[in-house]
Amino acid sequence: MKIAIVKLSAMGDIIHAMVALQFIKRARPDIQIDWIVEEGFKQVLENNPHIDNILTVNLKSIKKNRMALFSELKKVRTYAKENYDLIIDAQGLIKSAITSKLLGKKIAGFSKKSIREGVASYFYNRKIEIAYDENTIDRNAKVMSEPLDIEITHQMIVNKEPFLFYTNENRVVEEYFSKEKKNIIFIIGSTWESRNYPKEKFVEVANHLKENVLIAWGGEEERIKAEWIEKNSNYAKALPKIDLNTLKEIIAKSDLLIGNDTGPTHMAWGLNVPSITIFGPTPVNRVYQTPINRTIKSKSKVNHYKLDKNDFSIQKIPSHKVILMAKEILNG
Repeated sequence: MKIAIVKLSAMGDIIHAMVALQFIKRARPDIQIDWIVEEGFKQVLENNPHIDNILTVNLKSIKKNRMALFSELKKVRTYAKENYDLIIDAQGLIKSAITSKLLGKKIAGFSKKSIREGVASYFYNRKIEIAYDENTIDRNAKVMSEPLDIEITHQMIVNKEPFLFYTNENRVVEEYFSKEKKNIIFIIGSTWESRNYPKEKFVEVANHLKENVLIAWGGEEERIKAEWIEKNSNYAKALPKIDLNTLKEIIAKSDLLIGNDTGPTHMAWGLNVPSITIFGPTPVNRVYQTPINRTIKSKSKVNHYKLDKNDFSIQKIPSHKVILMAKEILNG
């Protein structure tokens, strides 16, 4: 049997869906699994033994160049020549539904009431019902497993094997890691400023823990913030620009990750690495909380159906809460 999973973006959503792969392959080792993804996130999926083929699209390019639509359509139609027995749209957006429709005729996805862009469900032959405000990881596991008549339970996910993989290609880990101190990764950015824990409080955390803190960053604004934290702490160092493969390696070899609700932070959970995810305007049930994967949430209430980008309550979370939790985790 050949299946195509359509989960184009974003990084955290892709990671939360990937957990299902090990259970699908365990139940049905005969299944060929191809994954359709935005090119920028390809490295998140790379080296995973449960994925047979990673097929990329660049739908984001269409926003800047409408002519790119034709080349992307041609690309997806080429992928359709694989003659998939089933396509699973694990995203539930109109763009992912259209992509799925171009790939084949038999499509499974979320029901109309289970997604924000309900019209996407009209493209599916089989519709999976699960409330939109249910745990994000459970939602992904259900939409990917139920069409295959496979059950993935809460306990199976709790007991998961690490499912992010990397190749040792970059010496940066060797150069920046400490053998004497605990190695802690800070993830300081996200897509909205209101989701970001203040840089001043990251400094307080680093200065109180007195371990080897490495700061990962993405764009230019995050680089400036990372260098500011380094300048104001004797314990923190900004990492150089790295790719997603190296980021996976650095997180996998660290003792703890502390970060905002964003893709790189969720990598820790996918690698079974201890983590603290700091939440402001987004719901805590985007993640699984375990003895080593913990969360801290601001006092604001979150509406799953209408997130408030102007909710800056994350700024009011005192650094001592993060410090105490970090010490608990580091001390076992």
